[in-house]
Amino acid sequence: MEFRHLGRSGLKISEITYGNWITHGGQVEADAATACVRAALDAGITSFDTADVYAEGRAEQVLGTALATEPRSSIEIFTKVYWPTGRGPNDRGLSRKHIHDSIDGSLRRLGTDYVDLYQAHRYDYETPLEETMEAFAAVVDSGKALYIGVSEWRAEEIRAAKALADEFGVPLVSNQPQYSALYRVPEAEVIPTCRELGISQICFSPVAQGILTGKYKPGQPVPEGSRATDQKGGGANFISRWMRDDVLERVQELTPIAADLGLSMAALAVAWVLQEENVAAAIIGASRPEQVVDNVKAAGVRLEPEVKARIDEVLAPVAVTDPALTKSPNPRP
Repeated sequence: MEFRHLGRSGLKISEITYGNWITHGGQVEADAATACVRAALDAGITSFDTADVYAEGRAEQVLGTALATEPRSSIEIFTKVYWPTGRGPNDRGLSRKHIHDSIDGSLRRLGTDYVDLYQAHRYDYETPLEETMEAFAAVVDSGKALYIGVSEWRAEEIRAAKALADEFGVPLVSNQPQYSALYRVPEAEVIPTCRELGISQICFSPVAQGILTGKYKPGQPVPEGSRATDQKGGGANFISRWMRDDVLERVQELTPIAADLGLSMAALAVAWVLQEENVAAAIIGASRPEQVVDNVKAAGVRLEPEVKARIDEVLAPVAVTDPALTKSPNPRP
């Protein structure tokens, strides 16, 4: 495992981070989830990403239990706030009230006194940004979070937040976007802006919800038990945009590239994301420990320029690059 600085901070995180959106508390049982966390730890992963909204809080509980025996100083725990966690009008968003209520709930479920990174899960257009950043500053000052991040914010929103963060003394160090060889929207504006501001990317869905593993074949039924069949956790809805023969046919063309490198298709996809210098980590998910073991083989891999160019050329006709072309609702990773 290799480690990268988060933004311009002194914090280092494992370049492959384990995330539990959809899986923990939803798609897989607690024992299987714990086995995946153990596999991640055994592989050298020290960074773990979750959110208060995943499986209605159960994901945080499962992760906290799985990590309970680990020395707290040896791991980094990330969680998020924004999506509704209750039925009340203040059980959502980035108001001072919801942020303070949510961090306490997350810490209780995770069984820890602090999180290393507390992230705004989306931008809140109903709350003044000044209020949000002041609340985050209070969370940091109280010792309940060490660093602050955002997720799926636009470049201009990140810039405005960073200016306020600096004013309030908030260590805003990361953005968590969807990013993969098939979804390259952050490259247009977000990554250049973050590079300028000293903010890193912690990328979710580096294998495009499993599409880049190559297990979905054009013209064939989806594998039983795969993400594309997961109605309960929401995976089926998120992956549907890629379930087209033109996309799946292009992905199959990557098979010889992965074979030449001695990597699985999944590991190749993760390695592709890690080639971007502004990326601090790629978040992997798993329902089985062997998936963790396979994905971690991407750690430390350096793709030659001609190899990356070959991958980009194969996927260019089906890759999403323009923010204006993204019509589907924001998912909740």
